[in-house]
Amino acid sequence: MKSNFKLSIILITLLFIQPVSAELHQEEDVQEFINEMVTKHGFDKSRLDTIFSRASISQSILDAISRPAEAMPWHKYRKIFLRNDRINLGRKFIESNRELLDKAEAGYGVPPHIIAAIIGIETRYGGNKGSYKVLDSLVTLGFRYPKRAKFFRSELEQFLLLTQEQGLDPLEVTGSYAGAMGIPQFISSSYRHYAVDFDGDGHIDIWENSADAIGSVANYFKVHGWKKGQDITFKATVSGDTFESILNSSLEPDRTLVEYSELGVSFNKNLSGDLKGKLLKYEQENGNDYWIGLDNFYVITRYNHSSLYAMAVYQLAMEIIQADY
Repeated sequence: MKSNFKLSIILITLLFIQPVSAELHQEEDVQEFINEMVTKHGFDKSRLDTIFSRASISQSILDAISRPAEAMPWHKYRKIFLRNDRINLGRKFIESNRELLDKAEAGYGVPPHIIAAIIGIETRYGGNKGSYKVLDSLVTLGFRYPKRAKFFRSELEQFLLLTQEQGLDPLEVTGSYAGAMGIPQFISSSYRHYAVDFDGDGHIDIWENSADAIGSVANYFKVHGWKKGQDITFKATVSGDTFESILNSSLEPDRTLVEYSELGVSFNKNLSGDLKGKLLKYEQENGNDYWIGLDNFYVITRYNHSSLYAMAVYQLAMEIIQADY
């Protein structure tokens, strides 16, 4: 009798620990999403039901998004990207793609070392494009990550439209845990809005085609306001404590250089006092570094909304350019 009771408990328990993904496509919010895709974009419901029935919720994706590298202090984050191997690969990337990078600079105004640094940080110049299934990433984050569910469901919509437009199998496309794809790690909306056919072969391919990847990064920057030939950022020193009140999470330039000078921020840079910048603090092992980010620095943060990321791009680009010119 006792063993039968234990068996009953085990069977009941098993009923409640079946994989969540098994019935995912039948969940109310998933069905609402599917129906919206049918109504709004004319998708076939039975096909979407099949696609979503084969999608999986991934705990590793939820774990990864809960510990982003951008949460690290600067002195640790910097060490991930400012390494000799990545710098040397960046120089080789420029050498191998000189004509394309020069063409991108001429057309979009973005210098080769900035494009190279973006691709170097995102995928080690195409060497690591991500192995997560993008569908699983976007479904997991869109339906199991309430903090940013609205954003990831929007990207899921864009992803399904993208795969339809490009003739891709949504069950096979791979990328990062957050659903970014290809050599430059574009999310689906960025792919649809900013990716370009840079080599004119009639097809946009940012997975294998370096030309399209380079042109797409340059186009992204231009659309977001890159100013050709202008400075990006420069180091500053601070005195007193007034400057503390203007340090915040915003990344957009908000004060003129004259205003910063009046707040105890000084710098060895001969620029117009009317130029706007943003004071940024970077945590080192012993104390802090301070920088002024200008408009082009802000443009880099549109690629990844982190001052750590943008500074890593800038410093990697500067290291690459040291031996390139």
